Amino acid sequence: MSSLASHFAGGRDYLAACTLGLPSRETVRAVRADLDAAASGRPDVVAASQAVEKARAAYARLVSSPVGDVAIGSQTSVQVALIAASVPDGAEVLCAEGDFSSLVAPFARAGRGIRLRTAPLDDLAAAITPGTWLVAFSLVQSATGEVANAAGIAAAAARAGTRTLCDLTQAAGWLPVDATMFDATVCHAYKWLCCPRGVSFLTLTPDFADGIRPVQAGWYSGDDPWSSCYGTGGDLAPDARRFDVSPAWQAFVGAAPALEMFAQADITSTYVHATSLAARFRDGLGLPHPSRPSAIVTWPDATGEALAQLTAHGITASGRAGRARVAFHVFNDELDVDRALHALGVRGGDDLSAFDGLVYAI
Repeated sequence: MSSLASHFAGGRDYLAACTLGLPSRETVRAVRADLDAAASGRPDVVAASQAVEKARAAYARLVSSPVGDVAIGSQTSVQVALIAASVPDGAEVLCAEGDFSSLVAPFARAGRGIRLRTAPLDDLAAAITPGTWLVAFSLVQSATGEVANAAGIAAAAARAGTRTLCDLTQAAGWLPVDATMFDATVCHAYKWLCCPRGVSFLTLTPDFADGIRPVQAGWYSGDDPWSSCYGTGGDLAPDARRFDVSPAWQAFVGAAPALEMFAQADITSTYVHATSLAARFRDGLGLPHPSRPSAIVTWPDATGEALAQLTAHGITASGRAGRARVAFHVFNDELDVDRALHALGVRGGDDLSAFDGLVYAI
C-alpha cells in the first residue's frame, strides 16, 4: 500500500481519482478550521493568501518548475483561453483527437482565423509541421487513460519551431512530470492532487510568457496585489504572477496541505503503486497492456453494463465516451482491484508479488 494512504480517511471501493480526488485528512482539517474561523467572525485573509503561495511553491516542486513560472487560477479552460487570446491571427493549432474540451474548445472559439487541426494522439508528433504555431495535448487522456509520448511530441515541436501546451490534469500526482519540457502547462488540481475544486495552475517559460497578453489581469496580477486594488492596478508582477486571477481562498486553504503532501512524496513509488494496481486489473479482465503504463484503465462499455455492475457492488467508477473507466491512486490497494474484478464477474487477481520492485519507463 502507498505510504500516502494513511493521509486519507477513505478510499476503499473508490476508483475515480480521474474524476474527483478525495480530500486528505489535512485538507479537511484546514478547510474546517477556516470555516469555523469565518463563522465566528474571524476570517483570516492573511493566512489564506499565505496558503496560495504555499500551494504555488509546492506545485512548482511537484512539476519541477521554477516557482516564478507558475500562475494560479481556478479553471484550466480559463488559462487555456489566455493562451488562445495570444495565438497569432490565422495561425494553426494542433490538438489530439478526442482530447478534453477545456483544452480544445478555447482555440476552436478563438476566431481571428485561427485554424484548429486534430490528429490521433499516437500520430501527434508526426502531424506537427513548420506551419503549426502550437501543439496542445493532455499528457494523459481523460477518455482512454492513454499516456502521450511527451518527449517525442516536444522534440518534434522543437524541430518545427512549434510552441507546446500540455495539460497535466490527469497526470500530476501519480506520474512523474517535468513542466519545463513544454512552453506552457495547465493543471486543475481537484483530481489526482486531491485539492478542493477551484485550484488550477499555469506554467509558462519566460520566453513564451513574453508573448502572452495578460488579458485577464486584475488586482491579484499586480506586483503587490494589496496595492493593486483600484484603477488600472499599477505595475503587473514581473514573473508568471502577472497571469494570476483572484484566488478562491478557501479552496487554496485546502489545497496547500494536499500539494505539500504530494510534493514531498516519492513520485516514483506512487507511479509504481498506481500502475501496478492498474496492471493487476488489466490482467484480471484480460485487457492488453499499453506501451506506456497508466493508472487509468478503460474498456468498451457502450451499454453501460460494466459501470452498472461496479455501481451495484458499491464501487465508484465512471464512464466516458462509451467506455467504462477506473483509476487507481494512493488510497487504493490490491483488495480494491479484486473487489472490482469480482463485481465484474471475474475471479480476483493473482498475488501482487510479481510486481515487486517493478519500475516502468515513462
